[in-house]
Amino acid sequence: MFIHNLNPTLINIGPLEIRYYGLVYVIGFILLWYVLNKKRKELKLKKKDVEDFVLYLILAVLIGSRLFTVLVWDPVYYIQNPLKIFAVWDGGMAFHGGLIGVIAAVYYFCKKHKLKFLKLADILTFPALFALALGRIANFINGEIVGTVTNVWWCVKFPNYNGCRHPVQLYGAAGRFLLLGFLAIIKDYKKNLKDGFIFWSFVFFMGLGRFFCDFLRADPRIFGLSLGQYLSAIMALVAGYILWKYYKNNELFKRK
Repeated sequence: MFIHNLNPTLINIGPLEIRYYGLVYVIGFILLWYVLNKKRKELKLKKKDVEDFVLYLILAVLIGSRLFTVLVWDPVYYIQNPLKIFAVWDGGMAFHGGLIGVIAAVYYFCKKHKLKFLKLADILTFPALFALALGRIANFINGEIVGTVTNVWWCVKFPNYNGCRHPVQLYGAAGRFLLLGFLAIIKDYKKNLKDGFIFWSFVFFMGLGRFFCDFLRADPRIFGLSLGQYLSAIMALVAGYILWKYYKNNELFKRK
């Protein structure tokens, strides 16, 4: 058993508070900016274009993930506590909403600059996965998104929760790091993969992993499944169909 007594705040300087959760977003967006700058010539973009795109992504992630949390995950709580809508540093950023927001921002940017959506989506997958893995670690530090009660030796006693629980946040982080390594190996092995294979593989495995991992998550259930599981199942089914239809058999790794 591990007794959770981690402080979610990294630094306190007077009224200024820097939390691990917020730091993850900063690291994620810096990494995105770095990767896009490395690919700038390949994408035929100017520095200003990259800076604008990173701003689009910041807004897309923050607005999409927060709105999804407020409107879909816990609308009653936020109606009763409207000021908490803006307290993003406390957590509560829904992955599915952030994904929808990012897809919309990437689509808009690609239309504006006449870029291939799937090519850019593949590039963004790697820094996004790394940031998402760090995000789950930050969830663990915050003591949120806890698992179901268990008696396994590695269970965690979270503050304000009864019983010892599965550290599902760390399961999620480990799964995302593994997926990152798996996709990186594939990308290195076949450098000329068909555009979109990396992105749709990301969507498929994220949906599948989240679906099964959430059986150990202490969420409300509807007919035995949580809302997150229904959304993740849709992700996996859609991505699985696209992978099967457009990337099956030898086409999966076929050079252009």
